[in-house]
Amino acid sequence: MKPPFFTQIDVTQAAAASSTPQTAGLAEIALLLRQILMVQQRQTKILEELTTQVGNAQRQRAVELGQWRQANPHLAKKCREAAECLSRVQTEFLHQLTEEVSHNYDNLLDGEFMFTEFVDRFGPRMAHLNGILQVLSQLSSPPSPANSSNNSP
Repeated sequence: MKPPFFTQIDVTQAAAASSTPQTAGLAEIALLLRQILMVQQRQTKILEELTTQVGNAQRQRAVELGQWRQANPHLAKKCREAAECLSRVQTEFLHQLTEEVSHNYDNLLDGEFMFTEFVDRFGPRMAHLNGILQVLSQLSSPPSPANSSNNSP
């Protein structure tokens, strides 16, 4: 059975006949410190398990992407070329966006309508462009040295 995350702690002073109030206080502090240590150890274990799970999922994804790239080398190359072109498009788009902000800062700050128009104009395009670039980059990136050594005969 796993220890609970939260426990009840009695903070009232126990009346011990054979101990002085100072000794009882130190014993209570030691008990509280032990309980804190147990909770921290439990949290550390949970974080280690979470890290392992996330790492396993990332390794699996990397293996699958590597296999896809090996099965589709021509398409992976085309994805790289498309990602490079779209990266230049994104740079120009960001230039236009920053110019718009610079020229209309006061209107964007004070006008709800202008701000909404700005977000509607640039927001969806930026989000979609970033999503497409991310997919193309993942499909086109060369396999990492660790994966390529595992895949070599």
